[in-house]
Amino acid sequence: MDIKRLIIVAVGGQGNLLASSVLGEAALLANVPVRMSEIHGMAQRGGVVESAIVFGDAKSTIISDGEADLLVGFEPSETLRALNKCNNKTVAITNLSPMPPFTVAIGKGVYPDLNDLQEKLRAKTAKLIAFDAVALAKTAGNVLSVNMVLLGALTQTAILPMSVEHTKQAMKNKTKPAFLDLNLKAFDLGYEAAAGA
Repeated sequence: MDIKRLIIVAVGGQGNLLASSVLGEAALLANVPVRMSEIHGMAQRGGVVESAIVFGDAKSTIISDGEADLLVGFEPSETLRALNKCNNKTVAITNLSPMPPFTVAIGKGVYPDLNDLQEKLRAKTAKLIAFDAVALAKTAGNVLSVNMVLLGALTQTAILPMSVEHTKQAMKNKTKPAFLDLNLKAFDLGYEAAAGA
């Protein structure tokens, strides 16, 4: 099978690591070789969290600049920050609900304009899927399910070699039973949003 390289970027507390774990489990269920690495940074304090996941018979989890087939950003400015990983065939998915960093809150930084941000992403990638994942998570019943909304959008692209069924089974295996129905609803909302993008 073709090797597929995925970068997921978020800030601490957005559920990037759970989403990565679900994808890894889905790959195993689909008998797809998978390798993962994570950079936690200052996750406890709202710092960047990055996951690199390589599907297929790759020897390394390193995704060099310009090598990502997919980029998923849980936070818009973090998506923009990871743009160097993309090329003109990359599909990028981003949440459009910002979580401005501390420097912006104290007036020492300026948050990028969301329209400019999307134009920069579109200019460098093959396709941009951009929507307010936080609003969809709230619709599903919990703002913390942003990760499952974006997982649904990612699955809808059909670029990764796992089916919807594999991913939903992985969600059942990896998430707490009390949150499963809500997470599945969030996943479906993200899937639908990406289909309409």
